[in-house]
Amino acid sequence: MSIKKSVFILIFIALFIRTYAYTERNLLTKATDISRLKEMLIMDQKWVTYPDYKDRAGWDKLLAENSQQIIESGEKYLNYEWKLVKATDYLDFKRSGNRVIMEKPYFDNQAALANLLLAELAEGKGRFVDQIINGVYLDCEMTSWVLSAHFYLSEKIEKSSLPDNKENLIDLFAGETGARLSWIYYFLHTEFDKVNPLISERVRFEIQKRILDPYLNANFWWTALPPFIVGYTFVNNWNPWCNSSVIQCFMLMENDKEKLAKAVYRTMYSVDQYINTDKDGACDEGPGYWNVAGGKMFDYLQLLSNLTGGKISIFNQPEIKNIGEYIYRANAGNGWVVNFSDATAKSGGNAHLIFNFGRAVGSSDMMHFAKYVEKLNPGSGIVESSDIFRCLVNASNNLEFKNTTPLFTLPTYSWYPKTEYCFMGDNQGNFVAAKGGNNAENHNHNDVGSFIYFSNSIPVIVDAGVGTYTAKTFSADRYSIWSMQSNYHNLPIINGIAQLPGPEFKAKNSKFNEEKMLFSTDIASAYPKDAEVKSWVRSYNLIEGILKIEDTFSLNKTLNPNHLNFMVWGEVSITTPGVVGLKVEQEKVELLYDKNTFTAQLDTIQLDDEKFTKIWGKQIYRLSLIAKELKMSGKYQFCVISIKG
Repeated sequence: MSIKKSVFILIFIALFIRTYAYTERNLLTKATDISRLKEMLIMDQKWVTYPDYKDRAGWDKLLAENSQQIIESGEKYLNYEWKLVKATDYLDFKRSGNRVIMEKPYFDNQAALANLLLAELAEGKGRFVDQIINGVYLDCEMTSWVLSAHFYLSEKIEKSSLPDNKENLIDLFAGETGARLSWIYYFLHTEFDKVNPLISERVRFEIQKRILDPYLNANFWWTALPPFIVGYTFVNNWNPWCNSSVIQCFMLMENDKEKLAKAVYRTMYSVDQYINTDKDGACDEGPGYWNVAGGKMFDYLQLLSNLTGGKISIFNQPEIKNIGEYIYRANAGNGWVVNFSDATAKSGGNAHLIFNFGRAVGSSDMMHFAKYVEKLNPGSGIVESSDIFRCLVNASNNLEFKNTTPLFTLPTYSWYPKTEYCFMGDNQGNFVAAKGGNNAENHNHNDVGSFIYFSNSIPVIVDAGVGTYTAKTFSADRYSIWSMQSNYHNLPIINGIAQLPGPEFKAKNSKFNEEKMLFSTDIASAYPKDAEVKSWVRSYNLIEGILKIEDTFSLNKTLNPNHLNFMVWGEVSITTPGVVGLKVEQEKVELLYDKNTFTAQLDTIQLDDEKFTKIWGKQIYRLSLIAKELKMSGKYQFCVISIKG
């Protein structure tokens, strides 16, 4: 690593130190050392339990009734026109901030390749092989498998907006492409050799050059390997996601025991850093990211267990189970989820992944919930993504999955004391999710102290979420985007001042009383000094069908009227002082406030980004309750009541 790059990383760490605890669990590397690991490894792909390509009876049994659907999906790509990712598609990310123009043709090609492979495995007649070769060669001819938005991984200070053939980077999708090609090589290299041995030779060469060698010889930030300082912001979902892909490449392509052991132990050390970041199970990137955060950690652990014949398996550890069970605890039902940060508010979920994870950690709640998720989103079968490994695992567990009863019961509460997430439900169908935390979380918004309220699984007081990713989303201008700002969350604007980003802007004294169903947090420190706030304790109390919200505050000065904002959608009425009427679908809710203390104001927020409109429609609203008097201290109280019948 260059000196300039090292200095940049150290400055980055100094600015964005994670406030979460970091515990040296090291569950993986404590299980063995590299010399013992070497003896555990099952070599030459003998760990693979799936049928060989020519074993038609084996594939018929494994895929069973899914075979026809898989073949039909593959047939759609028999005449697929493979898409070129043009130089200008890459350049557009720097020119306009648009990343989708590069990503769409790339992802379309990868989906085609995955469907063609699975169809050929299901049918076994060679009908799809030529198109698979076309897709494989297209991937091999690409200069890089890295997305245009991820070239910041480059060692070069002056980063190009074009892929560089002299630099092999590993990002989320370079790893996925490498893993996909590794499975294609494993199953079909003999068939390729019948056409021309150069095909398999080229695949091996490209995976070696782009994945195997770079992983052993470079320290990308997501690895959290020395000389990086572990326990900080950069240990996020990239870590298990990339490592799960990389280990597949080594497991399928590397047959030298010394090299394989070195690579696998390196991944173990790296993934330990993700597990060591103590998030007590909560995924601060949201349920929509769980599939590629905790879910990718599960993939990795499963692969490691397979490679060592179960000798390295940590599925019995409570930390792992907690990470798994977050996916159902953060659900309100009917596909609606707690969507703090960059999460989407409606997430179908990956049913088979949830089931497989639950099965591994012994969580019947997850397994039944997985079947509930499938019932909400029928028809996908075992192919829920272009991830070949996941599809194969889904097929292996499908019979047990089919025989599981769908069930989801809203947990009474879930409390994550380190991430400072608190979810409360009652027996009347009401559910509230509130948070403390800090404004430097993964994919964060400035939302310390915010909440979401659901009535019968429908969000009524909402978190807008995030729009389509652009260059701006992950730049210094991130917080100029309206949906990232605290004044577009369910929070106060204090003395006319909103929250600021950064780890120092955080909650204090966050706590939960399970007997009283009461969550409270002091959010004063989430605001800059200009807000002149000494303390602002916000509490949420859900009991007997009523959500009570209370703000107890003390200011140094009074400068401007406090605004208490609530993001809402559906039909909104503020015509009756003291009562805000909310209706979403068939759910009717009233937000009650003191009409002598506040004046209600409603602002319409027009939506045109597809990521917003497909969830909320064309508009949402910001309800502002504006204090009529300037007070140095006081208490504001609100009630949210679902109107039944």
